[in-house]
Formats: sequence, structure tokens, C-alpha cells
Amino acid sequence: MSWQAYVDNLVASTKVDKAAIYSKAGDSVWAQSVGFTLSATELSEIVTGFDNSSGLQAKGLHAQGIKYFLLRADDRSIYGKKGAEGLVIVRTKQAVLLAHYPEGVQPGEATKIVEQLADYLISVGY
Repeated sequence: MSWQAYVDNLVASTKVDKAAIYSKAGDSVWAQSVGFTLSATELSEIVTGFDNSSGLQAKGLHAQGIKYFLLRADDRSIYGKKGAEGLVIVRTKQAVLLAHYPEGVQPGEATKIVEQLADYLISVGY
């Protein structure tokens, strides 16, 4: 399956409306929804946040110029929320999955589908 197919499947689930897959280092885009692009600074802050979340805790989580309230940040997952929408970001062995869920979707539903994809990718070496 292509990387774009994973992104398309996340969006097709209706639990997320935009998604992207980046390399673990954040230096390349493997696949993304149309128009869902992060700046180099935003991506760098996210990638750094997996190992040291102090920057995200101090400044917040940013994606596409929008600041999200940081709910969780550890070496695997970063969650953010702004109003009724939010972000689920999960790091695997070789990739970073980033998904946005819209208003009307329960955060737990979006989290479950993104974390399940991450578990699968980890199980096959990614």
C-alpha cells in the first residue's frame, strides 16, 4: 500500500478530515491530504516534542498557523485541542503520523484510528 493510501484511509474513516505522514526526522513528507501542510518550524517543534515536550508545553502546539492546547506529549503521542477540533500525532519507528479531527468527532474516536494505524506500521517495521 502506498503512503498516500494510508492518509486517504484515515480521511475515509470520517474520524479525521486531514492527515499527513512525515519521516520520523520531519525532513520529508511521505503523503498528505490536499492543503494540509505544516511549516518547517511547526514540524521541527513537533518532532522535538516527542523527546522533550517543554517547548510544546511553554508555547503550545502549532499546525497550519493555528495554536492548539497541548493535552499530551510523550515519546509516542502528542495530542492537541482547539475548541471542538484537534490533532493526533503519533511517532512510529520511521514515521510521524499527523491527523486533524473536525468539530463533531469525539477525540477518542480519532485517537483510536490514528493509534491503530501507528501500531500496524510499527508491527511491519515502520
